[in-house]
Formats: sequence, structure tokens, C-alpha cells
Amino acid sequence: MVLGKDAMLKIQRSASDKVIFTLSGRIEEEGLAELQRLFDLESPGHQLALDLKDVTLADRDAVKFLLRSEEHGIQLEDCPPYIREWIERERESNHSEKGMKDRKRSARRRSD
Repeated sequence: MVLGKDAMLKIQRSASDKVIFTLSGRIEEEGLAELQRLFDLESPGHQLALDLKDVTLADRDAVKFLLRSEEHGIQLEDCPPYIREWIERERESNHSEKGMKDRKRSARRRSD
């Protein structure tokens, strides 16, 4: 499946002991809804994986999507190092923001 004329994302599905979506090209915001739709079509209980070895570019929305996917149990296989590093920075940023919100909430409770 190729998304849009300009999107340049190719998605191939294969299944054995798990369902693997092999992505090729650029992962950008335009393709994320379709990718999520494909995930949603899979039967509950199937292990899902994304093979990212042929990904050439990812935007920030794509990295956030990959982070959420991984947090929901989808395996990221053959993830390019620059994408893995970006995912980890996003994860750290999310934890830092959550920690700040928790500290503010705790401070408000103490002042009440």
C-alpha cells in the first residue's frame, strides 16, 4: 500500500507468529492515520511489529506515533539509530513534563 502521491510511504504487511508492517520511505503525519487504521484492523491478541529498516525520514509526529506505538506493545524492529535516539529523547521529555505536572499538583495540594 502506497499512501498518496506525495506521501512516499510504502506499507507492506506480512504475518507469521506476529504481524509485521514493513515501512519504506518517509513516515510523516499524512500516513499516520492510515497506519493506525491498519493496526486497528488486526485481531486483538496478535503481536504487532513495525520493521523500519527502509525508513529514510521521519517527522516529529511520526516519532511521537512510534513512541506511543511502542508503549502500547508494538515492537519496533530494525529502527534506524537516529529515530531510536529521537524516540528516547521524546520519552525523556514526556517523563520530565509529567514530573513537573505532578510537582505542581503536589505543591497546590500543600498550599490548600
